[in-house]
Amino acid sequence: MSKTDNNALEGLFLPVHTAIILDGNGTWAKLRGEKRTYGHKQGAKTLANICKYASDIKLQYLTVFAFSTENWKRNKEEVDYLMKLLLVMIRAYKNQLIENNIKLRVIGSKKQLSSEQINLIEDVCFATKDCNGLNLTIAFNYGSHEEIINAVKNIVNDNIPADEISEELFSNYLYTKDLPPVDLLIRTSKQIRISNFLLWQIAYSELFFTKTLWPDFKEDDLNEAIKEYNLRERRFGGI
Repeated sequence: MSKTDNNALEGLFLPVHTAIILDGNGTWAKLRGEKRTYGHKQGAKTLANICKYASDIKLQYLTVFAFSTENWKRNKEEVDYLMKLLLVMIRAYKNQLIENNIKLRVIGSKKQLSSEQINLIEDVCFATKDCNGLNLTIAFNYGSHEEIINAVKNIVNDNIPADEISEELFSNYLYTKDLPPVDLLIRTSKQIRISNFLLWQIAYSELFFTKTLWPDFKEDDLNEAIKEYNLRERRFGGI
């Protein structure tokens, strides 16, 4: 952990790796008499703002849950919109990522993504590969159960003997192999559940749940979570 010199967080330690479950877009839109897609559009703007702020306060790693493997069960109009929104967001913010020295990763299954989506993701990730500020990871078409099963299959395919399998080796077969464990997990929209997100990686994370809907999530909300994190006594399974 490192201390921040940001005035709002002066003297506090920053978590090395923060993860956020972006929840509440649909509810936010419904409260305004709008379609769920309107909430996703505003949620995308919020994500861009929070990433900029995370970069400004010098967070090292930020991972966000944008679309789960279970989200395909939603109505076709909403899913199609989210697929298009991914392309729009990555295109629109490519230069902003580079200007703010933010390195982008996208984790999750590519099986249901189009070649256009895959090519664009790879292009922007490559364009930001030398950025050494905030490490931003977007979990898109991601599910932790699928990630773990894929890891097991790949270990079997590599003929790794059972007695050579360790936590470290297993971690290196996950999508997040280049990322440290999650220190702080935030979920918005007052839901108190994990929803199949980074189950291996959050084993010893501090959990923070807020009633704020994701489109309304601001810099002060992130500050509140970091302040609460600083009040926790982390034991990593110890007494």
